[in-house]
Amino acid sequence: MVVLIVVLAMAAVALGSWAVSTSIEARQSVQRSIRAVSGYGGRGVSVREQEMLETVADRVLAPVGRVLVSLGRRLTPTSYVASVKQKIIHAGNPPGYEVDRFLALKVVALGALPLMLFVAFPILGLDGFLALAFVAGITVLAFLAPDAMLSRRIDERRAQIERTLPDMLDLLVISVEAGLGFEQALERTANVVPGPLADEARRMLQETRMGASRADALRALDERTHVPDLQVFILAMLQADSFGISISRILKTQADEIRLRRRQRAQEAAQRAPIKMLFPLATCIFPSIFVVVLLPAVLNIADSL
Repeated sequence: MVVLIVVLAMAAVALGSWAVSTSIEARQSVQRSIRAVSGYGGRGVSVREQEMLETVADRVLAPVGRVLVSLGRRLTPTSYVASVKQKIIHAGNPPGYEVDRFLALKVVALGALPLMLFVAFPILGLDGFLALAFVAGITVLAFLAPDAMLSRRIDERRAQIERTLPDMLDLLVISVEAGLGFEQALERTANVVPGPLADEARRMLQETRMGASRADALRALDERTHVPDLQVFILAMLQADSFGISISRILKTQADEIRLRRRQRAQEAAQRAPIKMLFPLATCIFPSIFVVVLLPAVLNIADSL
């Protein structure tokens, strides 16, 4: 019963946080629709009609969301907000990971402290240091949960880029040696190889078509991804543009080096596997083996005595 109450309380806090953050995002689209509607017809849209175009959740939760965002921006250092923006860019700007929603979730996590106090003291029957430790632990977990989710998205995206990069470089080498230019080869490869790296390549090509130089587009790609293997490739491409080195030779060399580094990382992970297996072996498998092997002998000894 106690565990169920704690789970329900945490679920209520999470659902409330998600509803408030979603209303912030939905309200922006509603405002754009209102401005578009007001531009048609001979008469303007009244204030009441504009308010009635919004849903009940927008009219109720949007002001609360604005207050939470404003409070979060006042309590959060500017450097942390800039760091969150950069992390969201590294995560690929996934839907639902806006800065305002991030700050609102932080404020709601801190605002859930009275609810945790209510759960900890009267319902669970905790008192003293145990209750304070419970409340502090729940609050810290709720406060750090958005950061953990964002960091996980970044790690997953970087892993996908590292896994796709050698194959993409091989296709680039084949296309360039077949006579295509670098931009044409990159566009053809991005259409064949799916994933976040292909999306970033298409964005880089779009930037070059809009007037940016290849060097600036490559530097912007580095800022958006921040993957070590891709950084080495971008640096080699910048040096090739500066010194006039053959692009096909650079691509072939980088493909071989990146595959070698991927093989080395796989070997390093294989060497760490026995150490990671030691704890589950010692705590789960070895006791079961000892029970199966030694229990009959112990029972025979006990019967003989």
